[in-house]
Amino acid sequence: MSGQRLRAQFTRLYHHFNGEDSDTTLQAIADILVCTRRNARMVLNKLEEQHWLTWAPSVGRGKLSRLTFLRTESALRDEQAAHWLAQGKMDQALACLDNDSTKLAALIQKQLGPSTLNGRQIVRLPYYRQLESLDPRTPLRRSEEHLVGQIFNGLVKYQEGNKQVCADLAHHWEALSHTHWRFYLRPGVRFHDGRMMREDDVVASLSALSSRRFFAHIAKVTSPAARIIDITLSSPDPRFDHALTLPEAVILPADCDQQKGFADQPIGTGPYRVAERQDHRLVLQAFDDYFGYRALTDEIQLMVFDEAAMCYLTPSTDRMPDYAVKPPAALSQKLEMDQGAGYLMLNCRDGLAKSARWRAYLHAKLSSLQLLPRLAANGMGEYRLFNAYGLMPGWIHHTQPVSMPELPGPTRLSVAYLADHPLYPLIASAIEAHLAEEGIQVETMALSPDAYFGGKYSRKIDIWLGAISFGIRGEEGLFNWLGNHDLFLHAFTDELLNKVTHYTTRWREQAKPDCAEALARELVAQQVVPLFHIWTGVVATPDLQDVASNAVGWFDFQSVWYKPSE
Repeated sequence: MSGQRLRAQFTRLYHHFNGEDSDTTLQAIADILVCTRRNARMVLNKLEEQHWLTWAPSVGRGKLSRLTFLRTESALRDEQAAHWLAQGKMDQALACLDNDSTKLAALIQKQLGPSTLNGRQIVRLPYYRQLESLDPRTPLRRSEEHLVGQIFNGLVKYQEGNKQVCADLAHHWEALSHTHWRFYLRPGVRFHDGRMMREDDVVASLSALSSRRFFAHIAKVTSPAARIIDITLSSPDPRFDHALTLPEAVILPADCDQQKGFADQPIGTGPYRVAERQDHRLVLQAFDDYFGYRALTDEIQLMVFDEAAMCYLTPSTDRMPDYAVKPPAALSQKLEMDQGAGYLMLNCRDGLAKSARWRAYLHAKLSSLQLLPRLAANGMGEYRLFNAYGLMPGWIHHTQPVSMPELPGPTRLSVAYLADHPLYPLIASAIEAHLAEEGIQVETMALSPDAYFGGKYSRKIDIWLGAISFGIRGEEGLFNWLGNHDLFLHAFTDELLNKVTHYTTRWREQAKPDCAEALARELVAQQVVPLFHIWTGVVATPDLQDVASNAVGWFDFQSVWYKPSE
């Protein structure tokens, strides 16, 4: 008898007796279950084996037997829902709970945090939205960028602590000239499907980078001998090894385009492989054949949970307290100010801000100081936002004018933002209400990352609402951000694009420490309005060891481990 049918038999008995222990007969049980006395006895035996009830048959004709319920129907239903949930089958779990999303949320909450199962260490993490593509060649949001770093490897990687480039798939490398770099590959590296990584995988991955503006100076990638990769550049770049630490420079299988569903279940060489991918669940399993140290945690499960904190990753069964202003001292080692800012980008190419008068007006009218009162009234305090005056914490590039510029005239404009983000609709709503007082009608649009960053719009956009996060590279991440998203080609004037090229070249050739800030100042002066900085990080339980928040608000899955409480 299947488990589902057995539960149905239990439910029928439970409803008939209203869950109360009763004196009855075997014939009465058979009548309730609509079966023979023999089958009724078999069902009762199986229910006893499951410890759902006990059946004490009477001795003697005419005497009643005793039926005792050991479980409630609701408890049994919750168990089944938990079983479905552990398998990532959200729809079945919800149906089991009579489509009660509140009960499902409570059940999810109980399953979060670190645990062990059959000797395997598992960490379940709540996340506030469905994850996008994990193909590193597509535009990546902050969390997807972190996951790509767990699944893939590049020739080199960036160490956040000392901000140095270190070995990864290449154990050594050297600049043979200003435009010629050589990398020496590790032996015995395997992809997650078991296939050995070959030189042609590296050549194909790096050659494809030349189509990106940031890597447009890659002229040729070859392999002159086994385990050797040569990269020839069209212009000098003393910092080229730094560029190869970026997520888009990881190594993919040469035939990845022929692999069905690669964006959802990609194959890399990293410490974790994608074992399961569903709309509401992502399962990463430690890769036993990883060329480095094998991950300490066997499995990471990310579960989409509407009540998960947007700003903080919480691998815990406890809810996050609400910090109105800043995190308490006890958590300060886990949380950091995000190295970036929310922004409004004005379309100065063919949007309303093409007019200098509208540009000045929108810069002043939509500053964070102007929007903050409306956002506070909308309950934005829980996100712990801080006014931004530049694209990095500490930069002061945007100041409120002494007097508000004159409104050029009533009109309408459009605001686009990334979908599946709880913060952006609230900001867009505040902008809409703020401009409505001036007679300006606002249309808002929620876009996918591909549409937002790639320029695939169905209509003209006047303002882009988003956030920039420079991550572990700090301010130098600005150059990569500008060089890998087509969004800026649709918003910047030719004059500003020329300045981006100028400062990027200067940064590459001279490694000037002030280049990033000088370029950021130009962006803010012309068409970018900084909005807010935000706290990000990890709030962990004491039994999860070696958790350290990185610059994008996550932690290295490979090094954490579960220490059970005694």
